[in-house]
Amino acid sequence: MTLTIREALLAFRRAPLLSALSVTTIAFALFVVGLFGLVAVNLRDALSQVAERVEIVAYLLPGTPSETVTLALKDIESFPEVSAATYVSEDQALARARAELVEFRDVLQELERNPLPASIEVKVKAGYRDADHVSAVADRLRGFPFVDDVRFGRDWVEKLDRLQQLAGGVGLIVGAAFAAVAVIIIGTTIRMAVLQRAREIAIMRLVGATDGFIRFPFLLQGAIKGLLGGGLAVGLCYGAWYLIDAHLIHALFFTAPQALAIVGFGTLIGLLGSASSVGRHLQRV
Repeated sequence: MTLTIREALLAFRRAPLLSALSVTTIAFALFVVGLFGLVAVNLRDALSQVAERVEIVAYLLPGTPSETVTLALKDIESFPEVSAATYVSEDQALARARAELVEFRDVLQELERNPLPASIEVKVKAGYRDADHVSAVADRLRGFPFVDDVRFGRDWVEKLDRLQQLAGGVGLIVGAAFAAVAVIIIGTTIRMAVLQRAREIAIMRLVGATDGFIRFPFLLQGAIKGLLGGGLAVGLCYGAWYLIDAHLIHALFFTAPQALAIVGFGTLIGLLGSASSVGRHLQRV
């Protein structure tokens, strides 16, 4: 094993320029993936903050007894999708309207009778804020006999769903495209290394070396290049994030597991690029 690792590291000394070019190219390919990842992370955070405002409001019939409302709140909070249910009385609704609708404050002050109904405001748990789950909760609320109407902004929730799906789809496509580019780059450098050592490999075969023994240093070499490229890509992403966060807008950076995932992804595509190239070209040597 030590000999194999030494053999893989020697490849960097034999062709330092080619190895540096390979690592740099992988890094920039993953850097672009990382930039899209940063956009996705911040977009997801922004969408999650918007999604926290997803709320279902059940308006109650006038004269609904407080005991009935209390029992209903317990039932609603037992729904698996619901995080909290709050009762808003007619007086509380009017006070809120006066505070929030400043331009109509005079009109609201002169009202002889409160026209606003009592309601139950229902907040939905994370993971259940899509249109299907919210609609299901709204339908259950309509089943209560004292509920007059239920509102939750179906169009707004559906648009939020589409935005989240679009962000995930674009990130996946861009990541796959640049990963494919990185695999091709690594495969090309490994193919050149194989051809460069064609005579040495032929001699190794003559003395009984197996394909696995010959292949492993090249696989390790590709994995190391991917690892270094992934680490460099994370460093470049951090530099870009620092400039954006310091001079443009406040932004989030990758968490430690996400950064490690980029490095691991680089290692994986390095290994795959080497495997695809070595498997084909060892047969020709």
